[in-house]
Amino acid sequence: MSLDGDPRHILIVEDDPNTAEMLSAYFSSLGYQVSHAAWGQDALKIATDTLPDLVVLDIHLPDIDGYEVCMRLRSQRRTETTPIIFLTERRERMDRLTGLELGAVDYITKPFDVQELRFRVRNIMRRSNLDTLLHPVTGLPTSVLIEEQLERIQRGAKFSLIGIELRGMAEFGGAYGFVTHDDVLRAVALILRNTAAEILNSEPFVGQLDGYQFVIIAPEEQEGYRVMGRLDQRLREAISFFYPHRDWESGTRSDGSPLPKIDFHITVLPTEQVPTEGLIQLRQALFAQKAAT
Repeated sequence: MSLDGDPRHILIVEDDPNTAEMLSAYFSSLGYQVSHAAWGQDALKIATDTLPDLVVLDIHLPDIDGYEVCMRLRSQRRTETTPIIFLTERRERMDRLTGLELGAVDYITKPFDVQELRFRVRNIMRRSNLDTLLHPVTGLPTSVLIEEQLERIQRGAKFSLIGIELRGMAEFGGAYGFVTHDDVLRAVALILRNTAAEILNSEPFVGQLDGYQFVIIAPEEQEGYRVMGRLDQRLREAISFFYPHRDWESGTRSDGSPLPKIDFHITVLPTEQVPTEGLIQLRQALFAQKAAT
Protein backbone atom coordinates (compact mmCIF):
# COMPACT_ATOMS: atom_id res chain seq x y z
CA MET A 1 0.00 0.00 0.00
CA SER A 2 1.07 3.59 -0.57
CA LEU A 3 1.41 6.11 2.22
CA ASP A 4 -2.12 7.40 1.64
CA GLY A 5 -3.64 3.90 1.66
CA ASP A 6 -3.99 3.39 -2.10
CA PRO A 7 -2.54 0.23 -3.71
CA ARG A 8 0.91 0.63 -5.26
CA HIS A 9 0.86 0.62 -9.06
CA ILE A 10 3.11 -1.70 -11.09
CA LEU A 11 3.45 -1.36 -14.86
CA ILE A 12 4.51 -4.64 -16.50
CA VAL A 13 6.03 -4.22 -19.95
CA GLU A 14 6.23 -7.70 -21.47
CA ASP A 15 5.33 -8.94 -24.96
CA ASP A 16 5.12 -12.63 -24.08
CA PRO A 17 1.41 -13.12 -23.23
CA ASN A 18 1.97 -16.05 -20.87
CA THR A 19 4.60 -14.23 -18.80
CA ALA A 20 2.55 -11.02 -18.80
CA GLU A 21 -0.62 -12.82 -17.69
CA MET A 22 1.22 -14.69 -14.94
CA LEU A 23 2.89 -11.57 -13.55
CA SER A 24 -0.31 -9.51 -13.76
CA ALA A 25 -2.34 -12.15 -11.94
CA TYR A 26 0.36 -12.76 -9.34
CA PHE A 27 0.93 -9.12 -8.35
CA SER A 28 -2.80 -8.36 -8.48
CA SER A 29 -3.34 -11.20 -5.98
CA LEU A 30 -0.84 -9.48 -3.67
CA GLY A 31 -2.91 -6.30 -3.65
CA TYR A 32 -1.01 -4.25 -6.24
CA GLN A 33 -2.68 -2.28 -9.00
CA VAL A 34 -1.26 -3.70 -12.22
CA SER A 35 -1.14 -2.29 -15.75
CA HIS A 36 0.29 -4.11 -18.76
CA ALA A 37 1.84 -3.04 -22.06
CA ALA A 38 3.23 -5.32 -24.76
CA TRP A 39 4.81 -2.51 -26.78
CA GLY A 40 7.40 0.06 -25.75
CA GLN A 41 5.44 3.03 -27.10
CA ASP A 42 2.33 1.92 -25.19
CA ALA A 43 4.41 1.60 -22.03
CA LEU A 44 5.69 5.17 -22.38
CA LYS A 45 2.16 6.51 -22.74
CA ILE A 46 0.84 4.55 -19.74
CA ALA A 47 3.80 5.58 -17.58
CA THR A 48 3.41 9.25 -18.49
CA ASP A 49 -0.36 9.27 -17.97
CA THR A 50 -0.59 7.22 -14.76
CA LEU A 51 2.89 7.57 -13.17
CA PRO A 52 3.35 3.99 -11.82
CA ASP A 53 5.26 3.31 -8.63
CA LEU A 54 7.41 0.67 -10.39
CA VAL A 55 8.05 -0.56 -13.94
CA VAL A 56 8.96 -4.21 -14.65
CA LEU A 57 10.48 -3.88 -18.10
CA ASP A 58 11.40 -6.59 -20.60
CA ILE A 59 14.29 -5.71 -22.91
CA HIS A 60 12.99 -7.56 -26.01
CA LEU A 61 9.90 -5.71 -27.27
CA PRO A 62 8.28 -5.65 -30.75
CA ASP A 63 8.89 -1.95 -31.48
CA ILE A 64 11.56 -0.20 -29.37
CA ASP A 65 13.67 -2.17 -26.91
CA GLY A 66 13.58 -1.86 -23.14
CA TYR A 67 16.79 0.16 -23.06
CA GLU A 68 15.15 2.83 -25.22
CA VAL A 69 12.03 2.80 -23.04
CA CYS A 70 14.22 3.24 -19.95
CA MET A 71 16.14 6.15 -21.50
CA ARG A 72 12.93 7.94 -22.46
CA LEU A 73 11.41 7.46 -19.01
CA ARG A 74 14.57 8.85 -17.44
CA SER A 75 14.50 11.87 -19.77
CA GLN A 76 10.98 12.93 -18.72
CA ARG A 77 10.50 14.95 -15.58
CA ARG A 78 7.41 13.02 -14.45
CA THR A 79 9.07 9.60 -14.71
CA GLU A 80 12.76 10.36 -14.17
CA THR A 81 12.76 8.79 -10.68
CA THR A 82 10.30 5.92 -11.30
CA PRO A 83 12.02 2.65 -10.24
CA ILE A 84 12.64 0.21 -13.11
CA ILE A 85 13.44 -3.51 -12.94
CA PHE A 86 14.76 -5.02 -16.16
CA LEU A 87 13.39 -8.49 -16.92
CA THR A 88 15.22 -10.28 -19.69
CA GLU A 89 16.74 -13.47 -21.07
CA ARG A 90 20.09 -11.76 -21.54
CA ARG A 91 22.72 -12.94 -19.07
CA GLU A 92 25.83 -11.20 -20.30
CA ARG A 93 27.65 -8.90 -17.88
CA MET A 94 27.56 -5.98 -20.35
CA ASP A 95 23.78 -6.29 -20.69
CA ARG A 96 23.41 -6.02 -16.93
CA LEU A 97 25.80 -3.06 -16.75
CA THR A 98 23.96 -1.31 -19.57
CA GLY A 99 20.67 -1.62 -17.74
CA LEU A 100 22.11 -0.35 -14.47
CA GLU A 101 23.93 2.47 -16.22
CA LEU A 102 20.63 3.66 -17.72
CA GLY A 103 19.17 3.96 -14.24
CA ALA A 104 17.45 0.63 -13.59
CA VAL A 105 17.36 -0.30 -9.91
CA ASP A 106 17.49 -4.05 -10.53
CA TYR A 107 18.00 -6.65 -13.26
CA ILE A 108 16.44 -10.14 -13.30
CA THR A 109 17.07 -12.80 -15.93
CA LYS A 110 14.61 -15.39 -17.24
CA PRO A 111 13.68 -17.95 -16.15
CA PHE A 112 13.19 -16.29 -12.77
CA ASP A 113 11.84 -17.22 -9.36
CA VAL A 114 8.61 -15.26 -8.94
CA GLN A 115 9.08 -15.23 -5.14
CA GLU A 116 12.49 -13.60 -5.61
CA LEU A 117 10.91 -11.02 -7.91
CA ARG A 118 8.20 -10.41 -5.31
CA PHE A 119 10.76 -9.68 -2.58
CA ARG A 120 12.75 -7.40 -4.85
CA VAL A 121 9.59 -5.47 -5.72
CA ARG A 122 8.66 -5.24 -2.04
CA ASN A 123 12.09 -3.90 -1.08
CA ILE A 124 12.03 -1.29 -3.84
CA MET A 125 8.55 -0.17 -2.78
CA ARG A 126 9.74 0.21 0.81
CA ARG A 127 12.64 2.42 -0.28
CA SER A 128 10.22 4.38 -2.45
CA ASN A 129 7.91 4.90 0.55
CA LEU A 130 10.74 6.56 2.44
CA ASP A 131 11.40 8.88 -0.50
CA THR A 132 7.73 9.95 -0.64
CA LEU A 133 7.73 11.32 2.90
CA LEU A 134 8.55 14.60 1.14
CA HIS A 135 6.77 15.87 -1.95
CA PRO A 136 9.08 15.37 -4.96
CA VAL A 137 8.46 18.87 -6.36
CA THR A 138 8.17 21.15 -3.32
CA GLY A 139 10.10 19.13 -0.72
CA LEU A 140 7.28 19.68 1.78
CA PRO A 141 6.27 16.95 4.29
CA THR A 142 3.43 14.75 3.05
CA SER A 143 0.76 12.56 4.65
CA VAL A 144 2.74 10.46 7.14
CA LEU A 145 4.71 13.40 8.52
CA ILE A 146 1.58 15.57 8.68
CA GLU A 147 -0.23 12.91 10.70
CA GLU A 148 2.75 12.56 13.05
CA GLN A 149 2.88 16.31 13.60
CA LEU A 150 -0.86 16.51 14.28
CA GLU A 151 -0.70 13.63 16.78
CA ARG A 152 2.15 15.40 18.55
CA ILE A 153 0.47 18.78 18.91
CA GLN A 154 -3.01 17.46 19.67
CA ARG A 155 -1.63 16.26 22.99
CA GLY A 156 -0.46 19.77 23.88
CA ALA A 157 -1.63 23.39 23.79
CA LYS A 158 -4.22 24.95 21.51
CA PHE A 159 -3.30 25.57 17.90
CA SER A 160 -4.93 26.27 14.55
CA LEU A 161 -4.60 24.82 11.06
CA ILE A 162 -4.49 26.91 7.90
CA GLY A 163 -5.59 25.06 4.76
CA ILE A 164 -4.62 26.34 1.32
CA GLU A 165 -5.95 24.81 -1.89
CA LEU A 166 -4.76 25.81 -5.37
CA ARG A 167 -7.37 25.60 -8.11
CA GLY A 168 -6.97 25.48 -11.85
CA MET A 169 -3.47 23.99 -11.73
CA ALA A 170 -4.26 20.99 -13.94
CA GLU A 171 -5.54 23.27 -16.70
CA PHE A 172 -2.59 25.62 -16.19
CA GLY A 173 -0.13 22.73 -16.51
CA GLY A 174 -1.88 21.50 -19.64
CA ALA A 175 -1.52 24.93 -21.21
CA TYR A 176 2.02 25.85 -20.13
CA GLY A 177 3.68 22.48 -19.51
CA PHE A 178 4.90 20.45 -16.53
CA VAL A 179 8.06 22.51 -15.99
CA THR A 180 6.12 25.77 -15.53
CA HIS A 181 3.47 23.92 -13.50
CA ASP A 182 6.13 22.62 -11.09
CA ASP A 183 7.79 26.05 -10.89
CA VAL A 184 4.47 27.47 -9.66
CA LEU A 185 4.16 24.75 -7.00
CA ARG A 186 7.68 25.51 -5.74
CA ALA A 187 6.96 29.24 -5.71
CA VAL A 188 3.74 28.72 -3.74
CA ALA A 189 5.53 26.46 -1.24
CA LEU A 190 8.16 29.18 -0.73
CA ILE A 191 5.46 31.83 -0.20
CA LEU A 192 3.76 29.61 2.39
CA ARG A 193 7.00 28.96 4.27
CA ASN A 194 8.19 32.57 4.27
CA THR A 195 4.82 34.10 5.15
CA ALA A 196 4.19 31.67 8.00
CA ALA A 197 7.70 32.19 9.40
CA GLU A 198 7.25 35.96 9.25
CA ILE A 199 3.97 35.90 11.21
CA LEU A 200 4.75 33.09 13.64
CA ASN A 201 8.33 34.20 14.38
CA SER A 202 9.44 30.57 14.32
CA GLU A 203 10.15 27.70 11.92
CA PRO A 204 6.58 26.76 10.86
CA PHE A 205 5.30 23.33 9.90
CA VAL A 206 4.09 23.52 6.30
CA GLY A 207 2.84 20.27 4.75
CA GLN A 208 1.33 19.14 1.45
CA LEU A 209 -1.81 17.04 1.77
CA ASP A 210 -1.86 16.24 -1.94
CA GLY A 211 -0.80 17.85 -5.20
CA TYR A 212 -2.67 21.12 -4.67
CA GLN A 213 -3.68 21.12 -0.99
CA PHE A 214 -1.39 22.49 1.73
CA VAL A 215 -1.61 22.89 5.49
CA ILE A 216 0.20 25.16 7.95
CA ILE A 217 0.17 24.54 11.70
CA ALA A 218 0.05 27.71 13.81
CA PRO A 219 1.11 27.06 17.44
CA GLU A 220 -1.31 29.69 18.78
CA GLU A 221 -4.97 29.64 17.83
CA GLN A 222 -5.38 33.32 16.91
CA GLU A 223 -2.18 33.41 14.86
CA GLY A 224 -3.85 31.29 12.19
CA TYR A 225 -6.10 34.17 11.14
CA ARG A 226 -3.14 36.53 10.84
CA VAL A 227 -1.34 34.01 8.63
CA MET A 228 -4.51 33.55 6.57
CA GLY A 229 -4.84 37.27 5.90
CA ARG A 230 -1.22 37.76 4.91
CA LEU A 231 -1.25 34.66 2.68
CA ASP A 232 -4.33 35.90 0.86
CA GLN A 233 -2.49 39.14 0.08
CA ARG A 234 0.79 37.48 -0.95
CA LEU A 235 -0.80 34.87 -3.19
CA ARG A 236 -3.01 37.40 -4.98
CA GLU A 237 0.06 39.55 -5.63
CA ALA A 238 2.03 36.55 -6.92
CA ILE A 239 -0.47 34.99 -9.33
CA SER A 240 0.19 37.40 -12.22
CA PHE A 241 3.90 36.51 -12.17
CA PHE A 242 3.11 32.86 -12.91
CA TYR A 243 1.97 33.76 -16.44
CA PRO A 244 3.74 35.22 -19.48
CA HIS A 245 3.26 38.99 -19.20
CA ARG A 246 1.45 39.30 -22.54
CA ASP A 247 -0.98 36.50 -21.68
CA TRP A 248 -1.84 38.01 -18.30
CA GLU A 249 -2.38 41.49 -19.71
CA SER A 250 -4.58 40.30 -22.58
CA GLY A 251 -6.46 37.63 -20.62
CA THR A 252 -5.84 35.12 -23.40
CA ARG A 253 -2.98 32.90 -24.51
CA SER A 254 -0.90 33.67 -27.58
CA ASP A 255 -3.10 31.35 -29.67
CA GLY A 256 -6.25 33.21 -28.61
CA SER A 257 -7.52 30.52 -26.22
CA PRO A 258 -8.84 31.56 -22.77
CA LEU A 259 -6.31 32.03 -19.99
CA PRO A 260 -6.38 29.05 -17.56
CA LYS A 261 -6.87 30.95 -14.32
CA ILE A 262 -5.17 29.88 -11.08
CA ASP A 263 -7.15 30.62 -7.93
CA PHE A 264 -6.89 29.57 -4.29
CA HIS A 265 -9.01 28.89 -1.22
CA ILE A 266 -7.77 29.50 2.34
CA THR A 267 -9.46 28.46 5.56
CA VAL A 268 -8.59 28.22 9.26
CA LEU A 269 -9.60 25.52 11.72
CA PRO A 270 -9.30 26.20 15.47
CA THR A 271 -8.29 23.38 17.81
CA GLU A 272 -11.79 22.13 18.60
CA GLN A 273 -12.68 21.78 14.91
CA VAL A 274 -9.63 19.74 13.90
CA PRO A 275 -10.75 16.12 13.25
CA THR A 276 -8.77 13.28 14.81
CA GLU A 277 -9.93 10.48 12.49
CA GLY A 278 -7.34 10.96 9.75
CA LEU A 279 -6.31 12.97 6.72
CA ILE A 280 -9.45 12.28 4.67
CA GLN A 281 -11.58 13.89 7.38
CA LEU A 282 -9.04 16.70 7.70
CA ARG A 283 -9.31 17.51 3.98
CA GLN A 284 -13.10 17.54 4.24
CA ALA A 285 -12.99 19.87 7.24
CA LEU A 286 -10.53 22.26 5.61
CA PHE A 287 -12.00 22.39 2.13
CA ALA A 288 -15.66 21.43 2.52
CA GLN A 289 -16.78 24.98 1.76
CA LYS A 290 -14.60 25.42 -1.33
CA ALA A 291 -17.47 24.96 -3.76
CA ALA A 292 -19.39 27.77 -2.08
CA THR A 293 -16.53 30.27 -1.93
